[in-house]
Amino acid sequence: MELLGRGDPRVEARSVELFERIVSTGSLVLKTIGGTRSGEVAVQRLLSSPRLSVDTIIEASSMRTVRACAGRRVVCAQDTSEINFARWAGRKGLGPGGDGKTPGFFVHPIVAVDAEEEAVLGLVGARIWTRGSAPVAPRASREIEDKESARWIEGAHTASERLRDAAQIIVTGDQEADIWACFARRPVNVELLVRGRHDRPLATQGTLFSAPRSWPELCRYQITIAPRRIGEKARTTIVVARSGPIRVLRPATAPKQDPAELELGLVEITELEPPPKGVEPVLWRLLTTLPVDGADAAKDIARLYCLRWRIEEVFRTLKSDGLKLEDSQVRGVEHLFRLAALGLAAAVRILQLVDARNGSFRPMSDVLDQEFEPAVVAIGKTREGGTKPQQNPHSQGSLSWLSWIVARYGGWNCYGKPPGPKTMAQGWKQFSAILAGYIMAKQLP
Repeated sequence: MELLGRGDPRVEARSVELFERIVSTGSLVLKTIGGTRSGEVAVQRLLSSPRLSVDTIIEASSMRTVRACAGRRVVCAQDTSEINFARWAGRKGLGPGGDGKTPGFFVHPIVAVDAEEEAVLGLVGARIWTRGSAPVAPRASREIEDKESARWIEGAHTASERLRDAAQIIVTGDQEADIWACFARRPVNVELLVRGRHDRPLATQGTLFSAPRSWPELCRYQITIAPRRIGEKARTTIVVARSGPIRVLRPATAPKQDPAELELGLVEITELEPPPKGVEPVLWRLLTTLPVDGADAAKDIARLYCLRWRIEEVFRTLKSDGLKLEDSQVRGVEHLFRLAALGLAAAVRILQLVDARNGSFRPMSDVLDQEFEPAVVAIGKTREGGTKPQQNPHSQGSLSWLSWIVARYGGWNCYGKPPGPKTMAQGWKQFSAILAGYIMAKQLP
């Protein structure tokens, strides 16, 4: 992760070591990361360094993502998650969380996903902030730049700037991203795909929600709905797709310099049969700048929207289901922000390894520089056995090939269920230690 230390080799080396410790321990709790009391103190000192910042951590992580996205059709999923600390008192500098009372802060990452392989490619950017306690002016009287919702516009521009070598950039968001300014001010090299929240008036009379009622049914097909909460199972259902072009009128609250109307596409996906009791039926109104003509286009847009859920996996890995950021007892707000930035990068790394466990065409360089391939070849051979299931079946130099080796170091026996995040994290700990030994011994060509 280049640039981590702002030109200080010691800070950079220690930051990389801390990042690897987070991945390998699968934790953001300082006692676990440090291993010993002196190790814990060393982590605290590093998080206090003025040469380590959220911006340098995110930029360093995004550099590998930029290379992975070059020439690819990429979905950039962005969303916001709250980190609150109801259980731990004594935090310094934290404002109110989502409930207006509990101390906490917010993270808003942009995660790149390969549009065809549906694999996580890396972290593109992130905003981390806490709310102030002072009263603010009424929302309607503030410009978009002065609102928290500006993060959705910033996310699209970050993707535009950093991924300019991608073949296509599609920025996705859920209903919270249904903001007029996002569409009115989108970068020219970015396509948008957002789930509609507002029943906006149309230039052709009527409203956005009512428009599909007169459209013909394009197709019926089966989709899989990802679980929304830990413990839930994915479900399959039959949906109906309709699509068409629309012209949305500028809201009265939008600046007059914005276009009077915008031409967009609308895809409506509705569930054919009633869902199980207590489950919300599928009703997606997907606003997009992508073409929406025909059944194939509508189905592809729905598929691309579903890739937004990859960012929910990042949040689960970052929080209570994985690295347990909420359990960290770091008190200073800047220290917490830096730890959260490192945690985001680590959560993405873990998901990349998990993605590749069953096969991927992605190169190893998504997570590890290709120059280390000779060492990985030697290390990997020690994990292979005499039978075919115990031999690495993936192409040398691929991410799947590396993931198989890491899983073996995590204790996976090549049989039964595929390795999960904990196995991959433990395997990375063992693997990276052995790789470091090769590097220290100068056994690389």
